[in-house]
Amino acid sequence: MMETPLPKAPQKRQVTAIIILLLLWEAGGATIKYSVLEERDSGSFVADLAKDLGLGIGELASRGARILSKGNKQHLRLEQKSGSLLLKEKLDREELCGDTDPCILHFQVLLKNPVQFIQGELQLLDVNDHAPKFLENEILLKIPESSHPGTAFPLKIAEDLDVGSNTVQNYTISTNSHFHLFTRNHSDGRKYPELVLDKALDREDQPELRLTLTARDGGSPPRTGTSQVLILVLDINDNAPEFAQPLYEVQVSENSPIGSLVITVSARDLDAGTHGELSYSFFQSSNQVVQAFEINTVTGEIRLRKMLDFEEIQSYRMEIEASDGGGLTGKCTVAIEVMDVNDNAPELTMSLLISDVPENTPDTVVAIFGISDADSGDNGKMMCSIQADLPFLLKLTVENFYTLVTEGALDRESRAEYNITITVTDMGTPRLKTQHNITVLVSDVNDNAPAFTQTSYTLWVRENNSPALHIGSVSATDTDAGANAQLTYSLLPPQDPHLPLASLVSINADNGHLFALRSLDYEALQAFEFGVGATDRGSPALSSQARVRVLVLDANDNSPFVLYPLQNGSAPCTELVPRAAEAGYLVTKVVAVDGDSGQNAWLSYRLLKATEPGLFGVWPHNGEVRTARLLSERDAPKHRLLVQVRDNGEPPRSASVTLHVLLVDGFSQPYLPLPEAAAEQARADPLTVYLVVALASVSSLFLLSVLLFVAVRLCRRSRAASLGRCSVPEGPFPGHLVDVSGTGTLSQSYQYEVCLMGDPGTSDFKFLKPILPNIQAEGPGSNSEENPAFRNSFGLNLQ
Repeated sequence: MMETPLPKAPQKRQVTAIIILLLLWEAGGATIKYSVLEERDSGSFVADLAKDLGLGIGELASRGARILSKGNKQHLRLEQKSGSLLLKEKLDREELCGDTDPCILHFQVLLKNPVQFIQGELQLLDVNDHAPKFLENEILLKIPESSHPGTAFPLKIAEDLDVGSNTVQNYTISTNSHFHLFTRNHSDGRKYPELVLDKALDREDQPELRLTLTARDGGSPPRTGTSQVLILVLDINDNAPEFAQPLYEVQVSENSPIGSLVITVSARDLDAGTHGELSYSFFQSSNQVVQAFEINTVTGEIRLRKMLDFEEIQSYRMEIEASDGGGLTGKCTVAIEVMDVNDNAPELTMSLLISDVPENTPDTVVAIFGISDADSGDNGKMMCSIQADLPFLLKLTVENFYTLVTEGALDRESRAEYNITITVTDMGTPRLKTQHNITVLVSDVNDNAPAFTQTSYTLWVRENNSPALHIGSVSATDTDAGANAQLTYSLLPPQDPHLPLASLVSINADNGHLFALRSLDYEALQAFEFGVGATDRGSPALSSQARVRVLVLDANDNSPFVLYPLQNGSAPCTELVPRAAEAGYLVTKVVAVDGDSGQNAWLSYRLLKATEPGLFGVWPHNGEVRTARLLSERDAPKHRLLVQVRDNGEPPRSASVTLHVLLVDGFSQPYLPLPEAAAEQARADPLTVYLVVALASVSSLFLLSVLLFVAVRLCRRSRAASLGRCSVPEGPFPGHLVDVSGTGTLSQSYQYEVCLMGDPGTSDFKFLKPILPNIQAEGPGSNSEENPAFRNSFGLNLQ
């Protein structure tokens, strides 16, 4: 097992612990082993994997079982429904393993949920699908005629790509009178033919012989290969070539260029002439040797014919033959060890990749992959790493198999995508590395409740709005994605159970638009408050709330209403003004209200029409009607004033009131303020002035009532015709008298009734009588006809 070393680079996170998870399903850590013949068709049955692992039908599919192999080549496939292990393709043992026997293919069974690895081996059994084959169609053998019977002459071997009993088992030679053949074993287990002389040769009798060499394997049925052996009988040569050393050993780097000198072998022959001339050649060499090397027949230099590959063949062993001109030979062995060079970068094979990982799920397996390096030693040792700033960890499960897992719970709202670079570096010199980039998307989990852009909203809507008017919107956001971020808005039950919220507003569930369902009236409802909720469509759904306050804006939809003087269709109220009144004398005060608010309720007064223009004026801010100048005898006794009350709305609304003013002589003299008092009154506080006037009026009324009562009694007794008749109303207080309190001219109320002469042609003032309750008229003539009564109210009613 390889321990992963830590790199020096601080930017890389290395695997610091080796976690071996040889988890075999009820197999106690053993390796499952299977065997299959080579050259079987794709889809051939290998084993019942589910049964061997003790899993039920369908359990392999539910656990996401997969077959993993080293490298990118997959030789097996798993049928998850049945649990059968099948061949993915036709396998050729010679292609996969060459001369190696047995031929073992390693694989792993990956079970997800939970993650488990099960080691497996598939032995590929040889089939006799190759016949023996000689490298040369004709073998030349030179034998001196002086050779004695029993002398053995080794012959070149035949190659057979099969192994075991299917490779070459024996050799035979065609029938002849001079030789027989032995099959012997090489030190490496191969069999080679040896020709043995049975009868001395005579060059003069038979200078050459041609025999057929047959190689036979042990397959069923057996396969054979043949080569012709040409034997040349040579004249006597008494010295055979001898090599300087019987074994040559040399190391060659695998990256040596073609044509590089590997080694030079050297032999000598004591003979002279042609018998001392040597020729070098390969003897009983395999096809791999002949393809990789070449020998100079004259100098004995062995050079490369092609680039060597340590990952294919680590060593070569060959026999070199030196032949002289007389047919004698000498042999030596050359052992070549191929030195590994770090010429193969590591390879990464991704077995499982989950590109969509849910957030808030810790220790989630993202990827399972294997790494490999065809080099050996330090050149084949590898370490695996990812970037240091990522919430992921690499864990070594079984040898050269890693799992990439989340270090903790991920947060999609912080980062929704990770680009991970897996770097595999070997320990060779120079170091080679391979990088594999994967993208991991973090899928959303409904872990964020909607959030309103404001905790409370204030909306304004003008009264008298049209139904279904859009009055505003609420808005919420959700940092989740997809359905988890799709929001639905709703109205919450109001805190006030008497508020008919369902008939006032509605909300669009998709976009949060608020609508007024009916026309609102500021005078009935100036403001109301309710809650709105936003709920996402996740599972489980999350929600939040916000408060909405709706303020109804006033519209100028109410005209001013005159409280005093009251316009009720009864006899008009007449204000009395003494002719001695000075300019600025307060005649009365028009009192009005407006149901609107703000500037829509700001009232202004003006005189629209008067019997005599310029005699009276109206203060625009408080509605007080005052004399504009001194009165004179020439002024008419009766005046009719039309006063307009107007608000400040847009457009403005107005109302008008008609005032009747009667000018009288002598009545108001005691109550007229002195010049000093008038000046003091102008400077005094209006409320104080009103109180003083009210007290004076009450006192005066009391004294005047007593005097009038005495005068009436005397008038009835004297029955003076010159004074005329003036009757006092009997019974209850007349209903047409108005009692106005509070905001009138005076702070207390008092009432007068004016009686005029019966003669309609004159308007002379006869007398002023205070109206007291239940005053009975005495004597005859109490029902005499009176002129219409004129009343003046200045304050509260004195009862």
